[in-house]
Amino acid sequence: MNQSQLQDSLGLTKAIIASSTAPVLLLDGKLSVIAASASFSDAFMIDATAIATKTFSELGDGEWSGAQLSALLEATAAGMADVQGYEMDLKRSGQPTRRVVISAQKLDYSDASDVRLLLTIADVTDARIADKVKAGLLQDNAILLQEVQHRVANSLQIIASILLQSARKVQSEETRTHLRSAHSRVMSIAAVQQQLAASSDHDVELRSYFEQLCKSLGASMISDPDKLSISVNVDKTVTNANISISLGLVVTELVINALKHAFPNERSGTITVDYHSDKNDWTLVVSDDGVGMPEDANAAIPGLGTGIVEALSRNLQAVIAVSDAKPGTRITICHRDDAEIDDTLEAA
Repeated sequence: MNQSQLQDSLGLTKAIIASSTAPVLLLDGKLSVIAASASFSDAFMIDATAIATKTFSELGDGEWSGAQLSALLEATAAGMADVQGYEMDLKRSGQPTRRVVISAQKLDYSDASDVRLLLTIADVTDARIADKVKAGLLQDNAILLQEVQHRVANSLQIIASILLQSARKVQSEETRTHLRSAHSRVMSIAAVQQQLAASSDHDVELRSYFEQLCKSLGASMISDPDKLSISVNVDKTVTNANISISLGLVVTELVINALKHAFPNERSGTITVDYHSDKNDWTLVVSDDGVGMPEDANAAIPGLGTGIVEALSRNLQAVIAVSDAKPGTRITICHRDDAEIDDTLEAA
């Protein structure tokens, strides 16, 4: 795309944003406002003529300058994170406090030097109040739990971003690997936390949970998505939070293991996460089409991931089996009612 086409594209983007009925902002890589919808100015009572000359944190009287939000936006501009459903109280002098939800994503441009962030802001104050009125007498501890869940989800996003940024800066490859693994584990917990926060009965729909989890793992550990990908094939199972957390951690460890060992020397391939259930029986399979198991599987040294998978599988009363996928490796974790547990994990 040439410069003229880029200018035309930017002009069209500005026009679309300006006419949006929802509060929307377009930022550059330094978080300066390029364009804002009229609805943003109207909703948050900010002079439209001054918006385009300021950074996001300078808008209004500084009510958008929270340290956590700024850190997340900077990480998003650097391609290290996405802001999804970040909640905050918007406090302005002389105005009632409003609850807003912010999402941000980096836009893909042919010119990588032109960083663009698209922000959407939703005022959910009235919706929150309506929900409370409709529900009637809500228990104080339930309200507190929901607030804690949102705060934990926000904090986990911050921690994960810091870990990933640290991994990019260190010189030691071993330290970088450990930091990336820690980031992936934090993201696995953050994924289920978001599911819990969005669920009224604290049950988790596994398909969307695994999809979100694998998307986070891929974003943090796959440098070239054209060569490596993670496929998710999951039925419509809904399960409780405790089981979903254990399953999520198992998937995290097995996917990390495959990404680290199955595709050496920039080998191309796919990792597949498959989960299907029949009443109380279920089977989880994580497979890859990589280099396969070593000839002497017994020579593999059990690591932290192996111990985590074995412990979680025992907790789930499940049996583990490792097989040659020809090509690649298949790890099957199977739960059957009244089945005797027999750990058979050979390599992880």
